[in-house]
Amino acid sequence: MRVEPGQLKAFLLDAGLVTKEKFEKALKKAEKTEQKVGDVLISEGLITQEELIKLEAYILGVPFVNLEKEIISPEVLKLIPEPIARSHNIVAFRKKGKTLEVAMLDPEDLRMIEFIKKTANLKILPRLTTPGSIKNVLRQYQKTLEAEFGEIIRKEAGEIIPIKEEEIVEEKEELKKVAKELPVIRIVDTLLKHAILQRASDIHIEPTEKEVMIRYRIDGILHDAMVLPKQASSGIVARIKVLSDLKLDEHRLPQDGRFKIETEEYRYSLRVSILPVFGGEKIVMRLLPEEAKVLTLEGLGLRGEALEKILINLRKPAGKILITGPTGCGKTTSLYAMLEILNTPAVNISTIEDPIEYRIPRINQTQVNPKIGLTFASGLRTLVRQDPDIIMVGEIRDNETAGLAINAALTGHLVLSTLHTTNAAGAVPRLIDMKAEPFLISSTLNCILAQRLVRKFCKEKEKYNLSESEIKNLERYCNLNRILQILKEEKIVKKNQTFKDIEFFRPKSSKECPEGYKGRIGIFEILPITETIKELIVKRATSDQIQAQAQKEGMRTMIEDGFVKAAQGITSIEEILRVIIE
Repeated sequence: MRVEPGQLKAFLLDAGLVTKEKFEKALKKAEKTEQKVGDVLISEGLITQEELIKLEAYILGVPFVNLEKEIISPEVLKLIPEPIARSHNIVAFRKKGKTLEVAMLDPEDLRMIEFIKKTANLKILPRLTTPGSIKNVLRQYQKTLEAEFGEIIRKEAGEIIPIKEEEIVEEKEELKKVAKELPVIRIVDTLLKHAILQRASDIHIEPTEKEVMIRYRIDGILHDAMVLPKQASSGIVARIKVLSDLKLDEHRLPQDGRFKIETEEYRYSLRVSILPVFGGEKIVMRLLPEEAKVLTLEGLGLRGEALEKILINLRKPAGKILITGPTGCGKTTSLYAMLEILNTPAVNISTIEDPIEYRIPRINQTQVNPKIGLTFASGLRTLVRQDPDIIMVGEIRDNETAGLAINAALTGHLVLSTLHTTNAAGAVPRLIDMKAEPFLISSTLNCILAQRLVRKFCKEKEKYNLSESEIKNLERYCNLNRILQILKEEKIVKKNQTFKDIEFFRPKSSKECPEGYKGRIGIFEILPITETIKELIVKRATSDQIQAQAQKEGMRTMIEDGFVKAAQGITSIEEILRVIIE
């Protein structure tokens, strides 16, 4: 079952899909790069993958099927185990008597067909399909969280997988007994697997009076995932403490730990926080993908003039760049994106972080460890003796770190860091509160970037125009005349249009995205430290005075940047107001 290049050429030319010259050129490239000629034709944009598969199916006399919207029965699906289906892109989709129809991408994978024939003891009928079809069927292997948990909890005691005795060092007999009442290992594994599949950033396990509530934070919003029986609580806590190497018999004090999970598909580092609460212990686990690619500033949502301002300040050899915003607004991700730009062989970059969220080659990253005295302040003292050109401090938390960061910037280093303030202008009074001298702040600070994360629309969205009452309500939160002027400058709206004429969008629910959103993007305000802003800093001006002056000089606020993205159809006005008003 192999399509020879000569056969493919004849059929492509006959169908008028490519010219003889283009095919010959693709064939030479395929031979040179040791690829299939079909793959080269797709990469060159000469034909689509679906056209190629349909043509191969026709040449080989194998039927083509499209399963992109098909629901496969679980009985048929499990005839090919999930690991084999994923690794070989082959799925079972229909069974009639002693025959089984399987869809595949590679018609040459005869060995796999023979293997399935032997294990299933059925006659196999191969069919060719698209990658989208395979993806749709593979998604169906994952049971819902409720179904999977129901199955686990219904298992008889004989099937329970106990925690290994050697893992339990300080556990008392009573706790051991509770840990084995439910198959806790499978429960915790299932919780983690579903959180990763749903792109959750955090898992919350919360004991209540009668049950255990499981919640996932997805795209910044907490969603109820599952309710478990109260008796599961002790076992889950014990299992997570075992994984995180924490004290099992300590229930009165908070504990922090970490552990890793690895499969063929993903590698995650989990940061665990356990807090005693009324009724038990609450667990929050932060999921950090170890293989996550660092995003670019453009990918984060910085565009045009805002991006240019950041790039100008990154080119400066010394000074300080601050990123501000509440917890979970993507400050660390923005820091990493900046480091990626600065990361060249000509400079030495050192960081002090808590935690190290992404590993970046060629950058010297240090993890804070207060238990042994390695704090941001002590780490920063050592970093300046490491001959750095660029220093990244994960967060300025105290007076000592603030002073050391300013001194590092004064002595010729470029310092990047984060601070918890609601807007860009608020960073200056915050530094003064940390006993930093205003004249030192003004002479070292290059720019301040404030940000929030808003959810992006999924594929589908609904158009609408604002009503009079909606416009009136929006005026309470922002200057609509200024926003309209910005939209005209950006050429998003025409010169004669008003707010009533602008098309905005609402999320549209779909099977893939029930709430109509998928993924997040940043909204930003960038405050460059100009001469007038420096004067205000030295005079100990309020954040409102600094903000007003920056806006006079052309600074766009986060809400204004948000409205630009809303008018472009990236997100909704409701999302912008949600993150700003919070």
